[in-house]
Amino acid sequence: MFFSMEIRTGLTYNDVLLIPKKTPLSSRSETELKTIFTRNISLNVPLVSSNMASVTEHKMAIAMARNGGLGVIHQFGTIEEQVEEVKKVKKSTSYIIEHPLTVQEHITLAQAIDTMKNEGVTSLLVLRGDELVGIFTFRDYLFEKDMNKRISEVMTTKERLVTAAYGISLEEAKEILHKHRIEKLPLMQHERLLGLITTKDIMKIETWPQANRDSKGRLRVGAAVGVKDTLQRAEALIAAGVDVLILDIAHAHSDFVIERLKELKMHFSHIDVMVGNIATADAARDLIEAGADGLKVGIGPSPVCTTRIISGSGVPQLTAVMDVYSVAKLYGVPVCADGGMKYPGDVPKALGAGATSVYSGSFFSGTDESPGMIIMKDGKRYKRYMGSASYDSNHERKESQDGKKVKEKLDVFVEGVAALVDYKGPVEEVIKGILKGVQSGFSYCGARTIQEMHEKAEFIQITTSAWEESLSHGMKLSD
Repeated sequence: MFFSMEIRTGLTYNDVLLIPKKTPLSSRSETELKTIFTRNISLNVPLVSSNMASVTEHKMAIAMARNGGLGVIHQFGTIEEQVEEVKKVKKSTSYIIEHPLTVQEHITLAQAIDTMKNEGVTSLLVLRGDELVGIFTFRDYLFEKDMNKRISEVMTTKERLVTAAYGISLEEAKEILHKHRIEKLPLMQHERLLGLITTKDIMKIETWPQANRDSKGRLRVGAAVGVKDTLQRAEALIAAGVDVLILDIAHAHSDFVIERLKELKMHFSHIDVMVGNIATADAARDLIEAGADGLKVGIGPSPVCTTRIISGSGVPQLTAVMDVYSVAKLYGVPVCADGGMKYPGDVPKALGAGATSVYSGSFFSGTDESPGMIIMKDGKRYKRYMGSASYDSNHERKESQDGKKVKEKLDVFVEGVAALVDYKGPVEEVIKGILKGVQSGFSYCGARTIQEMHEKAEFIQITTSAWEESLSHGMKLSD
């Protein structure tokens, strides 16, 4: 049957190049990569690690935020497991520890040491009721033999404890810590303990000045939710301190997702919700009008996603980003380009097409911070990278839910694959490499900022021969 319909041409990153233009920049370092992920969540660099089970848990989220980006904790575990991952990120660094770990003075050394080991801390603030009476650190039990002693017998007592008023500036706190050669500074108000500043946290702040932090100095972190336990999971994640929620569905342009989004915004209006994945202007309009604070674009561009092959559906990624941006810009809603990027140069292309950030699993898979072990094969090191809709991912989720090994083959709908990817080392080095490419891309386009990139980027469509010409040639001397 013949249909008289107009068929558009869809383009992806390999189909185009950015046209070089006169630049006012004397150096690539003059570019400014600060951007927004959603209406109210900013990023210092436009990189976000995907909520995939083989990509983002707390280690990846901490590393991404320390380097200015964002990690999104995956939803493929129990609510409690996801909440714990979020808490680990939020507790990793802060200006002030607002709820420091405390114990009562009557517990034994053995109990105190167990608490410190379980919570991953090196000190405990000791209370009598609500009154601060001392601090207990590893130095207090270093050569102690009697573990049944009460900590009140060995702790540093209140009389010898240096404290400061709650609300003290970071610089003032540093001076007190240095003057008294101490590592912990309890913060008091009206004789009550309200917080704690530590030298360790101050050092972290100074080591990663580019870190993406909330107003309390804690690293920012996102978390994904689906459509099954949306409200229950969202409530627990918000209570744990998550900064942004990602309503993550393979095909988000549906009545069901729109209703879930409206419910989320009705119950939790104070937190931003990014919604995805979509690939059309109509989807953008419908989701924005339902309350979306950000839009995630990409139907099937990932190397471990087989949606386009299985379902025959999708829009090539560059065209999809452009189409969504054409509507989103009218509402002032940020667009995040999810997937399809193979090279650093694909990132400035995505940003030039209208995205304010990019969302990737493949870039950050195979790093030290991605979950899973290093696998040796034929003398090379690899890590596993799984599509969220792959059979392997579904099987592992089933085992996690049931708490036991599942030997029989599951009857699940598969739109992804699992693969081995090269081991890449620390994700920080991967991030640096990508950002150099982004800065270079901006410089060639004459843009200082992402906003300028939206205005100045101009694409030229290329042939397969032109793409071949763009690639490196010859034999590699080293990896």
